[in-house]
Amino acid sequence: MEEEKGASKTNLWRLIRQRRQKDFLSPHQQSTLLSAIQNEGWFLEAPNNQAMRFGDLPSWAIELSNSIREVILYGDRIHEPPNCAGSDRGEAACWLPPDLLSREPFFDQLIANVYQPGEGICAHVDLMRFEDGIAIVSLESSCVMHFTQVGEVSGSGKEQPDLPMIKIPVFLMPGSLVLLFGDARYLWKHEINRKPGFQMWEGQEVNQKRRTSITLRKLCHAE
Repeated sequence: MEEEKGASKTNLWRLIRQRRQKDFLSPHQQSTLLSAIQNEGWFLEAPNNQAMRFGDLPSWAIELSNSIREVILYGDRIHEPPNCAGSDRGEAACWLPPDLLSREPFFDQLIANVYQPGEGICAHVDLMRFEDGIAIVSLESSCVMHFTQVGEVSGSGKEQPDLPMIKIPVFLMPGSLVLLFGDARYLWKHEINRKPGFQMWEGQEVNQKRRTSITLRKLCHAE
């Protein structure tokens, strides 16, 4: 079981690219981004904790999209270096395939979420109405995101896992960027369970604070 989990974790890491805080958004950049989100006025009323935008994105979101593309193309410090041996497509192609990296616009849909301590997201795979290549920027609070493989689906539409459940944790510091593509986007569910006892990392429970996340995606073209 441990060997199987290790192999699954290795395969998953090939499809999830994470940059730590120092490598993607500096504390100043995080503060600037949070101020831009606050200025949108989306969360002025207490019940509101989610905002969506389609098509033309705010200028700060376009700038964030450009920064993500630039860090893929030109960044030189990678948390988990991809294995590009024998590939003539370059390091960037191991982060995102060329067709995804060159698409225009890079993203045309965003979701901004604000989570209070104890609030998280259920295990899910993003809707098929969105293309491959999804970016998640995590702000304010550290957290542990867990990945579980999607099981086989029966004729009734219910998931039927044929393997023991494998749950792989990924630690996100404030300012982290996660990129999902390929199997990690389609065949692995991701979740953040922030209930007491579930946010554990290296034997310690992660201190829960308010967390803001920005998810950037590209809508599929209508046929």
